[in-house]
Amino acid sequence: MRDTIFALSSGAPPAGVAIIRVSGPQVRFVLETIVGEVPQPRMARLAKLRDASGQVLDHGLSLFFPSPHSFTGEDVAELQIHGGRASISAVLSRLSDLPGLRHAEAGEFTKRAFENGRMDLTAVEGLSDLIRAETEAQRKQAMGQAEGVLGSLYSGWAHKMTHARAMVEAELDFSDEDDIPGAVSDRIWPEMQALLDEMKQHLSRARVGEIVRDGFRIALIGPPNAGKSSLLNALAQRDVAIVSDIAGTTRDIVEVRLDIGGHLVLVQDTAGIRSSEDQIELEGIRRSLRAAEEADLVLELRDATAVDTAVGATAGVSPNSLLLLTKSDLRQLEFGTTASEVLSISAKTGSGIDFLMKEIKNRIGQNHPGAGEALPTRDRHVQYLKTCVAEAEKAVIGRNLPIEVRSEYLRNAATALGRITGKVDVEDLLGVIFSEFCVGK
Repeated sequence: MRDTIFALSSGAPPAGVAIIRVSGPQVRFVLETIVGEVPQPRMARLAKLRDASGQVLDHGLSLFFPSPHSFTGEDVAELQIHGGRASISAVLSRLSDLPGLRHAEAGEFTKRAFENGRMDLTAVEGLSDLIRAETEAQRKQAMGQAEGVLGSLYSGWAHKMTHARAMVEAELDFSDEDDIPGAVSDRIWPEMQALLDEMKQHLSRARVGEIVRDGFRIALIGPPNAGKSSLLNALAQRDVAIVSDIAGTTRDIVEVRLDIGGHLVLVQDTAGIRSSEDQIELEGIRRSLRAAEEADLVLELRDATAVDTAVGATAGVSPNSLLLLTKSDLRQLEFGTTASEVLSISAKTGSGIDFLMKEIKNRIGQNHPGAGEALPTRDRHVQYLKTCVAEAEKAVIGRNLPIEVRSEYLRNAATALGRITGKVDVEDLLGVIFSEFCVGK
């Protein structure tokens, strides 16, 4: 018989209330033994929780969720008790003494929900992202995924491919039967072409979903003493990086996480770019250039007191770069205030920072999903989608191929989608995905 698992599912103590979750075949026995009765399904019951000798451990609420209408798909109980460390420890110890019960591993409740068909893998990943969400944009995207929006989209695509294969194979196997219409492919392949176009459009937006989940990256690039660390502190509104007149103070990347307009933004202060023979400084410069390559927006800083005011709009470190002339409080400058022109700022006085923030929000908005748009959020989604698109395209354009081969390409495409949702051959992924969860979830 499968183990019954239990764990603290609420936050770390001390707290006003602690929730202990139990799932598995022994749930009814647990309730009868500790609480004295099995409450009515989904109705909270005031109860006394007792130890083996009958002494009261705590007063609390007990709830029972019978299979299959529970989070895990198994019988589930929740014990809501006082959130003190001693109370929690006493109840957990009592549960561990019961036969057939053990502490849950990280993510084991969610894993059982997946195994029992309550969630697909995209919903599992969405739940993981929801737990970790820091911003409103992350919450919205994770909630949609946890509710199955992404899984439903991919399952619908897989169903269309399966239907196409069934029609093609029916024409192959029963071409001499009167009730099987001829030239099925005349209808199937245009439909597959439309589906292929939809998948390509979806895949082209993958970076947008990744930005919401992982954050919009901004790299501060420029020579030493250009004001990068000062700007980082100004954006963060606190002292994050050391500011000094000594060149080369920043040797490694300093990163700060900001919530800008409900979006996670990762701002990176980098080592000053200049000629140097110092090996440590050269490594810092190499990391600076790599950060610029990987950034969604590069803010290229130049000291306004040390440059020609006729400098061009960008030095071209990145196609996503924007040139900032810093320390404008030390030199009066007149520059345009559009995205294609140079921006003049002063981290000391705050001049130009508001406009810079508006420009950052504008750039983020260009990489924001539309209302209700379901997008891939992880690299594994993207890789399987690329496989799916490649296989489906072979089927659609392979007009001179045997129909059996084209059908096989469609099967391969549907299999790739199945690996995203967990319908096909994903055992090697489960440990990685569920290890992201905390114990109790």
